[in-house]
Amino acid sequence: MNQLHFAWVTLSCLGLVLNAPAEASLPNEPGALREDVVIHVNQVAYDQMTPKFAVLETSRRLPALSHFQIEDVKTLDTVFEGTLADGQECAEWFPGRYFYRADFSSFQHPGHFKLQVDQNGKQYNSFGFEIGQSTLATQTIPAILNFYQHQRANSPEELKADQHLILYGSTNTVDLRGGWCDASGDVSKYFSHLAYANFMSPQQTPLVVWSMVGTVDTAAPLLDRLHIKASLMDEALYGADYIMRSLSPSNYFYMTVFSYFNQDPKARRVVGLLANSITTSDYQCAFRSGGGMAIAALARISQWSRNGGFSSQEYLAGAERAFAHLQVNNTKYDADGKENIIDDYCALMAASELWIATDKAIYRDAARKRAKNLAARMTPEGYFIANDSNRPFWHASDAGLPVIALARYLDKENDPQCRAVALATIKKALDYNLRVTSDVSNPFGYARQTFLFRGQVRNGFFIPHENESGWWWQGENARLASLATAAIVGGRLVYPGPGAFGIKTDLAGFASDQIAWILGENPYDMCFMYQFGQYNVPHMSSNFGHGSGRGGISNGITGKDGNPDGSGIDFKIHADGNEWRWTEQWIPHSAWFLQAVAAMSD
Repeated sequence: MNQLHFAWVTLSCLGLVLNAPAEASLPNEPGALREDVVIHVNQVAYDQMTPKFAVLETSRRLPALSHFQIEDVKTLDTVFEGTLADGQECAEWFPGRYFYRADFSSFQHPGHFKLQVDQNGKQYNSFGFEIGQSTLATQTIPAILNFYQHQRANSPEELKADQHLILYGSTNTVDLRGGWCDASGDVSKYFSHLAYANFMSPQQTPLVVWSMVGTVDTAAPLLDRLHIKASLMDEALYGADYIMRSLSPSNYFYMTVFSYFNQDPKARRVVGLLANSITTSDYQCAFRSGGGMAIAALARISQWSRNGGFSSQEYLAGAERAFAHLQVNNTKYDADGKENIIDDYCALMAASELWIATDKAIYRDAARKRAKNLAARMTPEGYFIANDSNRPFWHASDAGLPVIALARYLDKENDPQCRAVALATIKKALDYNLRVTSDVSNPFGYARQTFLFRGQVRNGFFIPHENESGWWWQGENARLASLATAAIVGGRLVYPGPGAFGIKTDLAGFASDQIAWILGENPYDMCFMYQFGQYNVPHMSSNFGHGSGRGGISNGITGKDGNPDGSGIDFKIHADGNEWRWTEQWIPHSAWFLQAVAAMSD
């Protein structure tokens, strides 16, 4: 244990340290000598009835059937004992190191604890963590709400500039006040920022709104107990109002308000965006570049019959106009003129929400068409094909969204044949996620994926750095939370069970592993939720008073910098201006984490 880790353990035993994150001196900083024994643990909270794991990392093999203990940090009593699983090596990440999983899922008592192991006459301790009923959601959901309130683009400078934004390539202006700044280092506002890359478009502002509305709809009792239901509804309505302002008179959505990373708010423009901050007048959203999820968000929030800056009737009417427009014009707005899997699942979400809201046959038929398209993209191996040829679907942010879109469609679909096809697609996708994640040594249970690299289909932990964007790769915490959400929501449909989350055990463990990784159970002991756990990324400042905010989630860990195939592992807090790849907070991370934790608490 290094001095900082030892000091925390000493103080925690005295009850003097509670959630006091450090922003430097990483316990396992890349390039530094790793300690003989390190315990990696979720540094925030485990719910009582859910899977609970920690990972012990050592410099030499441990004797078979080595034990670990759970200690109450207040009484110092040993309250649970268990046996470590067999050791694993992870040569791609840390050659010469050994990893042992500690399973304490059966320990379900509330309180504050730490995990201990005794080796060679020495005692090693984890960071502290809490166990309790819905304690993960109780701690994190209010903080996520706080983060989005912090990210509101509502400073006087932003509001004044955004009321009269120039459309790129013209002198015309539009009023696009509101919305959220995209990241702790970027005050631009995006529906999607990689539209030109065709297969990589992330869902950004519209995903946030839909995630909030879905959380209110599915976790209302929890939100009532936390006294934040009204506040989360207000935040969702705030986001829906921005989506409505972004709906053009021609019934397409404006894609991006770009700051050009300029401190002058007058520099902001409505743009289409290419690599290296090159801007164009192609600012019309396709289904896959934010349009589909924007329609879905408006249609779903209209069912609240609650007005924001617009009425609930206007939200629904806007969604219907936008859907009708994209049904005719979508491929005009797709950068390559062809629809792909992202169009399918985003249009499925849009059609499903409109079908739920209106019960109109036109939306039923559109939803069934898109669900059928997704089923046709499923391979025998269980991963989706993104194009009409051979490119596997992988996504650094929304990997779980095809399953979530199918699950939402099934909330309305009653036709037995249509249901059977959609359920089979979900089952194959979840089976694949479990299989590809477990087919190599993987002590942390990090979700793996399939991708095409230089003409060959490969499996790996992290996305390839050489990809269609030409430059974009970053930590994948949104992807992990999206897959955790898919495992729970999809698992309840195809693998229901009496245990944690209402799903079978291995799916519950998979979901728990992804969330634990984000909250500190990773090789760098970094808690990526800001101002939680013991180690956070450094604070990042931004224009107009924005920057890092409590409850925001940073990008996270990547493949090794310099490895074009994404192999190896890396995490940097200093990288000559490129540290954003690991340290920047991004609104999709928190949106997917919100969905995952709400599903876990449902």
